[in-house]
Amino acid sequence: MADNYHVTVTARTLFIPDQSDEGAERFVFAYTINIANHGQIPVQLISRRWVITDAHQKVQEVRGLGVVGEQPLLKPGEQFEYTSGTAIATPVGSMRGSYQMVAEDGSPFEAEVPEFILAVPRVLH
Repeated sequence: MADNYHVTVTARTLFIPDQSDEGAERFVFAYTINIANHGQIPVQLISRRWVITDAHQKVQEVRGLGVVGEQPLLKPGEQFEYTSGTAIATPVGSMRGSYQMVAEDGSPFEAEVPEFILAVPRVLH
């Protein structure tokens, strides 16, 4: 059964300097997420939950239906990629979360998003 529901999530991040304002403690990042169905049956992304933490340990939790207005259906071997963004008050932070999925057989499950770092270039050495 575990092979039926095997979704992996990877992330890439990019600092957006022209939308950021260090003086106003606003650091904007784009993140590109790749969701791949390595399981044996189709699965659909229903909703998302993000936990965004800045360097002051201020936590934002974001929940919502779909991603970028979509609830993609992924057949075995398919992947879906999208880009979104977030703003935090420090030059370094992190994001982690999960996608609430439903398999074609009606079984709900979660696809974890491993924690990834948001960092202004040259801030982390």
